[in-house]
Parts: sequence; structure tokens; C-alpha cells
Amino acid sequence: TMETVVKKADKITDMKQRMSDIYLAVSWREIANTYFDRPASWLYNKLNAIDDNGGFTEKEKELLRGALFDLSERIRRAAETI
Repeated sequence: TMETVVKKADKITDMKQRMSDIYLAVSWREIANTYFDRPASWLYNKLNAIDDNGGFTEKEKELLRGALFDLSERIRRAAETI
């Protein structure tokens, strides 16, 4: 099937759908605090594309991508110690 990317004023508004495989396994509060220096509510609004701040800019998308890569590396290192 063909995937449609929804953009609203150059913002990515389907991020929650993109994160569906890991959405319940990740502490979005920790991601918001550690990588964005923002409250969890800010990130939840971004993920759900709520209000005028809804959706991710290209810069925010890259920061989230980096956060997930960093988290995946930390998980891998922890797994290697088992």
C-alpha cells in the first residue's frame, strides 16, 4: 500500500502513527525532558498534532530521530551486559 504523509504548514502530523510500534514501550516523558528540555505535555501535543504547536518541524523530527537512536544504543549496551 502507498503511505500518505500528512503535513500541515510544513509540519509532520502523523508522528504518533509512525511510532505506533514503540509508542507504549517508550517513556515519552523522559524523551521530552532529556532530549527536548520540555514537559511531557508538549511532546504529547506534538505526537498527537494537537493545537497550533501540533506536529513536528524538520528540526524537531531530527532531534526525535537522534533521541531514538541514542535510546536504542543505550538499550543495546544494557542487553550486552546480560
